[in-house]
Amino acid sequence: MDNQRRIVASTTSSLFDYTTMTAKSLLTALLPLVSDLSRELPEGERYRRLLEAMRALLPCDAAALLRLDGEWLVPLAVDGLSTDTLGRRFKVSEHPRFAVLLAGSGPTRFAADSDLPDPYDGLVDGLDDHLEVHDCLGCPLFVDEKLWGLITLDALDPERFEPIELDALQAFASLAAATVNAAERIERLALRVEDEHQRAEVYRQASGQQQREMIGQSKAHKRLVEEIALVGGSDLTVLITGETGVGKELVAQAIHAASPRADKPIISLNCAALPDTLVESELFGHVRGAFTGATSDRRGKFELANGGTLFLDEVGELSLTVQAKLLRVLQSGQLQRLGSDKEHQVDVRLIAATNRDLAEEVRSGRYRADFYHRLSVYPLRVPALRDRGRDVLLLSGFFLEQNRSRMGLNSLRLSSDAQEALLAYTWPGNVRELEHLIGRSALKALGNCKVRPKILSLSAADLDLPREVVDNSVEAPAGAVSEMPLISADLRSATEQYQRRLISAALARNQDNWASAARELGLDRANLGRMAKRLGIKG
Repeated sequence: MDNQRRIVASTTSSLFDYTTMTAKSLLTALLPLVSDLSRELPEGERYRRLLEAMRALLPCDAAALLRLDGEWLVPLAVDGLSTDTLGRRFKVSEHPRFAVLLAGSGPTRFAADSDLPDPYDGLVDGLDDHLEVHDCLGCPLFVDEKLWGLITLDALDPERFEPIELDALQAFASLAAATVNAAERIERLALRVEDEHQRAEVYRQASGQQQREMIGQSKAHKRLVEEIALVGGSDLTVLITGETGVGKELVAQAIHAASPRADKPIISLNCAALPDTLVESELFGHVRGAFTGATSDRRGKFELANGGTLFLDEVGELSLTVQAKLLRVLQSGQLQRLGSDKEHQVDVRLIAATNRDLAEEVRSGRYRADFYHRLSVYPLRVPALRDRGRDVLLLSGFFLEQNRSRMGLNSLRLSSDAQEALLAYTWPGNVRELEHLIGRSALKALGNCKVRPKILSLSAADLDLPREVVDNSVEAPAGAVSEMPLISADLRSATEQYQRRLISAALARNQDNWASAARELGLDRANLGRMAKRLGIKG
């Protein structure tokens, strides 16, 4: 009897010590987050600290914070997962583990032998082998008593998490929800996001199109988003310029969604897709009998866009005659349908796009100067993909997830050499080229598999990127590194020149973040600094 009492007392004492230790660990992890609630921090930094604190409390190999957006889960922050995860959009109906987590009211731990596929299989950072068996833990987040999203933890060790840690995760989830709430309130006050979302929702209903998201975290992308928010609230005519494939139409839609006209339709017309004889009819409409085939009256794009926005893509292809007629409409708001003398008054905001240099077209006499100046009230240039650094990986993640869903795979990922190849390529076709490349490469790689895999990894060989011929007399674009260095007078000079190009390219891809560039190059931060100083590269 005494032995039993001693055993019970010892067990109770151990349990008390463990509980006390867990409470102290929880308090240590939560205190910095409580302090952060009263601080004004960028959303990304606030969420990064959240995951950092969670991993300190519950050590794991990967953690993620995801926001529920309709039927999709959008990653806002990840720690321990590949960079492209941030660009993915997970459809809940296609990921049963996410569905289980969202359906619960508290933390859920999956059995190591669960047959439910894991959305993060193959995405753990630095792991080349296929990840299938591991320990998985997650918890829904509720903000203002509404389901907001999830926090998830993954460990490579199948026995990493203990059942008692579910309570710690539940306590952490409560503060995580408060963190999310604080971040969203600050953002609403600063950017009036709530009104923007309402206008965007009305826009989607009016246009019948699914709103497409602008994905990126580079400085160039953030500057573009800031300009969109700035000009969106005005009624100025915008001329969007940029190379083919950068997403000019997507930018136009974002400007419209951020404008007071967002509850009205945005009507698009590709000026290069129609001959001159039909452009006028498409823009201004026509009456019955105006030309052969005009069997009834028809409204043009201007009338359809009345009260909203008209987006003219490839506006550089318009003839001088059409330019003159468009100029009149833009100045007076009045138009006439083809074959009619009746005036129609329209209230339309115009957004135009071109990949041509219209100023040069004006100088050469191929474009009207007055029409050009009427279009370029607010010029907005969309950066090329090669100028957006590591955004190529986020966009790749978005396209990988799209193709994974279409192909019915558990996971579609990039190998490390594939990521390096994407970062080194200069992307003459920009985002459109990347989208087509991912779709084509995934299809070919799957076709080469004798047995349908659960996880399909795309290697650099699968991407089959074209080899670029670099003119050594011209400075290489940011992020591009030729395969061979420029041969100088001796080996040492050639080696140093090649090192300069490698370091400069790494800095460009990492937005001049020396620590990130050092990690990419496999160097210590201090050693990279000393090498850069020796090579004459200024920080």
